[in-house]
Amino acid sequence: MDIKKIRELVDLMEEKDLLNLEYGHDDKYISLTRNTAVQTVVAPQAVAPATTTATPAPAASKTISGKIETSPMVGVFYSAPSPNDPPFVKVGQKVEAGDTLGIIEAMKIMNPLEATQSGIIEEILVSNAEVVEFGQPVIRYKA
Repeated sequence: MDIKKIRELVDLMEEKDLLNLEYGHDDKYISLTRNTAVQTVVAPQAVAPATTTATPAPAASKTISGKIETSPMVGVFYSAPSPNDPPFVKVGQKVEAGDTLGIIEAMKIMNPLEATQSGIIEEILVSNAEVVEFGQPVIRYKA
């Protein structure tokens, strides 16, 4: 199953206002669950280890302002190209539209998360190797 098919399924969920969708074809199977919260930081449900649920809890009530880059898919966020490399961006760093902010691994495919406009990084909202949900805020910056 490729990313195009997954995006089609996500679009179908939005179009039909579905909260859950399960799809199987040949030997591949995917189960999608849509988060109904709008632009809030919450701990991932069921999949995340207990340590990640404790950290974001205070931030859930915090209003996030500024330009927000959200995760375009469910996957694992990586802040650097490999474990021994420096992160793509740091707080206070100036970025240009199209710059890589991080990587989201989904189904063993590394997908770059790119800045949609220029600005200065104010906050990185998720930790390295943290599971992210579709639409979850990942990075906040000033335009």
